[in-house]
Amino acid sequence: MKQVAVLLAPGFEEGEAIVTIDILRRLHIGVELVSCAESRAVVSYHDIPMVADATLAERLDTLYDAVVLPGGPQGSVNLAADPDVIKFVAAHDAANKLICPICSAAARVLAGNDLLKGRRYVCSGDLWQDVKNGEYVDAPVVEDGNLISGKGFGHVFDFAFTVAARLLGDEAPVRDHADHIYYRW
Repeated sequence: MKQVAVLLAPGFEEGEAIVTIDILRRLHIGVELVSCAESRAVVSYHDIPMVADATLAERLDTLYDAVVLPGGPQGSVNLAADPDVIKFVAAHDAANKLICPICSAAARVLAGNDLLKGRRYVCSGDLWQDVKNGEYVDAPVVEDGNLISGKGFGHVFDFAFTVAARLLGDEAPVRDHADHIYYRW
C-alpha cells in the first residue's frame, strides 16, 4: 500500500487537507497526518482543531511515497519557516518521491527554500510573481517529474485525484471513484 504524509502546520487550509485525505483514503492509499508543531494537535486556518497521527519530529526519518503540503496563508508560512519541513521535503525530493504542494505551498515552501529546481508548477494568487526558481503554469494542476502542484482550494478534487492516479499508476480506479462521487475528472 502506498503511503502519504500530509504535513499540517498551524493555519493550514483545512479544505485542501481534508478533501485530499478523503480521496486518497477512499482509494485505499495510506495517509498519515503529520503535525508540524510541538504536539499532535494543530489548529487550521479557520480555527478547526485537528489531531494528527504523529508529529514531524517522530517521522523525520520516515520515507513516504508522497508528501502533501496544504496551503493556507499562515499554514504555508509556517511550513516554509520550519527547517525540519524543508529537510523532510528535500529528502523525499532527492529520493524521487512525489512532492505535492497546493495553493500557496509551492511558492512559499518550495520556491522560498530553493526546492522548485526550475520545475513547472502552479500556485494561488499572484505569489508566482516573486518566484525565480520555477516556471509558473496557469492551470488547475501541474505535473513536472515528481512534482504535482495544485492551484488552490477550488481545484482540490483535481489535485487529489491526480495525486491518487500517480500513486496507483492507474487512472481507471481513480476515474471510477470520481464518477462514483459525481465528479468529472
